[in-house]
Amino acid sequence: MTRFRDSLPAGRRTFEARLQVQWADVDIAGIMYFGAYWRFVEYAEIQFFAELGFPYHRVFDELDIWLPRVRAEAEYHAPALMNDWLRLRTHLEKVGASSIRWKTVAFNERTGDAGAEFTLTVACIDRQTKKSRALPEIMREALLAALR
Repeated sequence: MTRFRDSLPAGRRTFEARLQVQWADVDIAGIMYFGAYWRFVEYAEIQFFAELGFPYHRVFDELDIWLPRVRAEAEYHAPALMNDWLRLRTHLEKVGASSIRWKTVAFNERTGDAGAEFTLTVACIDRQTKKSRALPEIMREALLAALR
């Protein structure tokens, strides 16, 4: 496992979510399975967009877009165990004309350690044509404001 180095820029807005590791998230050794983290990361993503004013249960219909992942990276630093609470801290790294990149770090409340970090990049596409398109201006402005 690699050692965590915090890359959060000073003063950057962060978004937090919190989830508990369940039985279904651990392997036979009682350690959180690496693939189970992605469900937590998606929960943090949903909370992050909702806090910006774009709840996933309606934003895609309203803006007529999809945001498919085009890149997903993970680094694992320290194990989480069943019943551990993970605090997920998300911050934006880049907002392009038609893409968004953010990082989510999973901090274990029991140990205080950053157990894993995830970087995701999504591209904005038109729901009908499935072709790349610019981010809707209202969304792009909210995202850029979160970078400041």
